[in-house]
This record gives sequence, C-alpha cells and structure tokens, in this order.
Amino acid sequence: MPLRERRNPVPARRHPTARQVRLGAELRKLREAAGLKATEAASLLGVNSVQMSQIESGISGVSEQRLRRLAANYACSHVELIDALVAMATDRTRGWWEKYRGHLPTPFLDLSELEHHSSYRWDVDFLHIPGLLQTEAYSRALFSYVNPEFSQDEVQRWVQHRMERRVIIERPDPVPYEAVIHEAALRIRVGDRADVRAQLTRVLELSEADHITVRVIPFDLDGFAGAGSAMVYAGAPVPHLDTVVRDGPHGTAFIDAQAQLGRFRTLFRRVEAVSLGPVRSRDFIHRMAKEL
Repeated sequence: MPLRERRNPVPARRHPTARQVRLGAELRKLREAAGLKATEAASLLGVNSVQMSQIESGISGVSEQRLRRLAANYACSHVELIDALVAMATDRTRGWWEKYRGHLPTPFLDLSELEHHSSYRWDVDFLHIPGLLQTEAYSRALFSYVNPEFSQDEVQRWVQHRMERRVIIERPDPVPYEAVIHEAALRIRVGDRADVRAQLTRVLELSEADHITVRVIPFDLDGFAGAGSAMVYAGAPVPHLDTVVRDGPHGTAFIDAQAQLGRFRTLFRRVEAVSLGPVRSRDFIHRMAKEL
C-alpha cells in the first residue's frame, strides 16, 4: 500500500449518517460472505483492526481504490453493486438538509439524504397524507398537534424541512414516485375544512404528473387487513441497497436486511394490487374534495 495512504488516513466521523453506516455494513456483509475475519481484511488494506472496524461501522470513510481492492479479495462479482458502493463511498454531497443539523432529529436528516440519492420512491400511508404530498398548512397543523410544546419558530422549522423534501419530485430530474393512500388518511381533517380541501386539490394536481402515481384504498374494500403495511420505500440503483423507513414506538427505523426488504416489496405490491387505479383514484379524491 502506498505510504501516503498510511500517513493520511480518512479522518474519523463523530456522527456518521445512515448512508455512511449502510456503506460500512455492506462491506462487512461482503467480508462475512467471503468467510474472512476483520483482521484478515485489515491486512489487505494495511490498516489495523480498529481502523477496519471504523470503516465497517461508517465512522471512517474508504477510498474507491481500497473499496475495489476489498471487493476483489472478497470475490464479489456483482459489478453493479460494487459501482453503487463506490458511488456511496466517494459522494461528497453536502445537501440542503445539513442546515437543519442540530435543530431537527438526525433520522429526519438521514431520510432527506436517503431520498436525495433514491432511484424511485414508494409510500403507503393509512392515517396521514404522505409527507411529499403535503401542503404547508396541512404539515403545520400536523406538527402543531403532535408537538403542542413547540414554539411557532420550532413548528416552522419542521414544516420548512418537510416542504424542502419535496424537491425530489419537483426538480428537473424528479424521482419516480408512487403513493398508496387509504381513504382514512384522506378523510381525517388535519386542519380546518379549507385546509383539507386545499390538501386534496394538491394531491390531485401532483397526481397528474407523469412521474407521480397516486392510488387510493377505499373503506369498502372487502377482506383488507393490510393496515400494518405503512412504509416509506426508497429504491437504490441495485435492489440490494434499497431501504425501508418505518416509524415505531421507539423512533424511526431504517430497514435494510434482504429478507425484510423482500417482505416489504411483497407488501407494497399487495396493497397496490387492491387499490384503485390512478384514474379511479383521482375521481375518488375529486368527489371527496367537492363534498367539503
């Protein structure tokens, strides 16, 4: 290994992002699949076991040269996966979400970063309009109710972050987006009647875009027991690097185990299959808006 690499290691990160942690975890999985110990992998790079542990935990970065060296010694022949991992390792994006660091919980920033790099995005929601489709008034009413202790400035910060997240479906090269929304989420009046009408109108407007598909699951669907299928699914350049994000009683969870990803892909296809088609869904939402 060149001496320069020994003397100038990548500095350790104090707070790695979920994307950086994911990169390290994938490198660890490749090593374990190859049947190598961490000490053996460390020797391949000319580093010690502590440095190897830091790379696999996302605390330290890894260069493209080192990553490809590891992949070769791990006998990984999945070219698309290796290229995707290299893209993660060499990315130096300092996204718009960084200005919220220290002001919003880290998972919110990790979600913004995940969305920024996603190849496509699926949402399934049963209680609220998905965040990417929310109006400012709807979002404000939601955050104000859930966090009554927040000052107006704090609420505005959360709302502004949510509004900026919409860039992934509004930019010139938008991310293909599909949302499956239960009728309950459309009918719950978050905010007043005017806010709800404006929110439904916003969903209708967005659903007309070529890259956005909105489907509705009606109340009167027989035999539907999929209310536990709520999810945010962020697709990656290779399915192996997809991520599911779910909110739970103990916080936000980023799920990347292959068996679980497969399960959530199946769940999405199931709720998609029983939902109304895009045209019928628009008609359904239009009728609801006229009733208000």
